[in-house]
Amino acid sequence: MPQHYAPLPPHSLAKLPSFHRPVQVLPQNINISTPAIEVMTDLKKVMAFFIFFGRSIDAAKQRMANNNVHLLLAIDEQNHVLGLITATDIHSEKPVQFILKNGGKREDILVRDIMTSHDKLEVLYMDDVASAKVGNIVATLMRSGRQHALVVDREGDMEKVRGIFSLNQLARQLGVQIHTHEVARTFAEIQSHLGVTL
Repeated sequence: MPQHYAPLPPHSLAKLPSFHRPVQVLPQNINISTPAIEVMTDLKKVMAFFIFFGRSIDAAKQRMANNNVHLLLAIDEQNHVLGLITATDIHSEKPVQFILKNGGKREDILVRDIMTSHDKLEVLYMDDVASAKVGNIVATLMRSGRQHALVVDREGDMEKVRGIFSLNQLARQLGVQIHTHEVARTFAEIQSHLGVTL
């Protein structure tokens, strides 16, 4: 005997509705022994923030500000990750150096002109992160002198960006005061705060 399903009642959409976005809740208080996976921004749980590599750096700066992030994946029309651009890149000497070398004005500079291209990026493998601790990630960031680390999943020859570690986020979660654009100082304060050598 076939079942009968009643239709749901339709309703008018409210004026100017918003929408849900995936949210990953990261732990507030961590220590160097906390599993690294717990503090990674997991792109299977939150939306990745990205920008087309042919957009202006001012558009990238605005997108970062609108989403309260400091890093965007730079992508092409096929959603391939061509590199990344950070707030540090935009506020550093890179734009000035580009103008000195190529001419033009700041508003003419595109993401591709100052981004870190994919062939210059070092990534972490998810297999390694799965068994790592926060201390391992801080030590990795210290060694590279970078504020971010990308994590990739591997399937044969294919790689997909799976997650991101951020020095600023880790410092906040560890209870260390953050000094924007002072990476070495932040690392030193993390070590001092934790009473460990990484």
